[in-house]
Amino acid sequence: MKFIIVASEKDPAGMNILDSLKNLNSKILIKIVKDGIIHADSIDKLVEADFIIFASKHQAKIHSKTLTVHTTGNFNENTEHGGKPNTLNPTNPFFFKHLFKTLNSINKKTDSEYQVTLEATHHGPFLETPSLFIELGSSEEEWYDQSGAEIIAKSIVKAIETFKESDYSHKVTEAFGIGGPHYCPNFNNIQLNSNFALTHICANYNLPLTEENIQELINKNKTKISTVLLDIKGLGNSEQKNKVLEILNKHKLKIIKTSDAKLKED
Repeated sequence: MKFIIVASEKDPAGMNILDSLKNLNSKILIKIVKDGIIHADSIDKLVEADFIIFASKHQAKIHSKTLTVHTTGNFNENTEHGGKPNTLNPTNPFFFKHLFKTLNSINKKTDSEYQVTLEATHHGPFLETPSLFIELGSSEEEWYDQSGAEIIAKSIVKAIETFKESDYSHKVTEAFGIGGPHYCPNFNNIQLNSNFALTHICANYNLPLTEENIQELINKNKTKISTVLLDIKGLGNSEQKNKVLEILNKHKLKIIKTSDAKLKED
């Protein structure tokens, strides 16, 4: 796979991560854009890559030292933060899983104060090439923090150097997740400690889902997804829960509760 790292010159965290990559003498391709990357629709048409990693800042109302990874797209009509309405971007769940595990491992070894978490799928840009965001945050203090940027840079380099799709494809089940909060603690556990590799995660604030949403979740992967992981307690009220189950059963998807997912890899 041919990877490229994309960051915005207006994003201090993204540029900080790129500086750390350069200090590692990384030979990974880099592209810097002038404007915000969440609105860089179809940037994959301007680069030659099989997978795009966006290096970015993470911003949250509650200040915490956080490193995040997430896939992209929109579950509704709102495109204020880039992308197309009701459209998800393609993923590579095996690399998504591999990078998240690598980031957790390197962060733990450095004994840092940062917490590592997935985020539910959100925001743009719109792409036809598999991608994900890796972010440093959650405030200006962290955006300029060299230690956090180094953890991300080392994780990107190691994940790319050690990734072999065959290590995952013969033993890992690709699945999408529905339910729970934005920082999805149950899906963090699954991504780290199970034989499931996540594609997209739909948080509870995007419920109720539509037929179009489910079709996007099924199809936005190299192989058609047939398994869904449900955070049952995080599916909203009974009406929202029943609506989700009705559509999933209509598509004959294999439904597994997050509480029933095997949390130990073979």
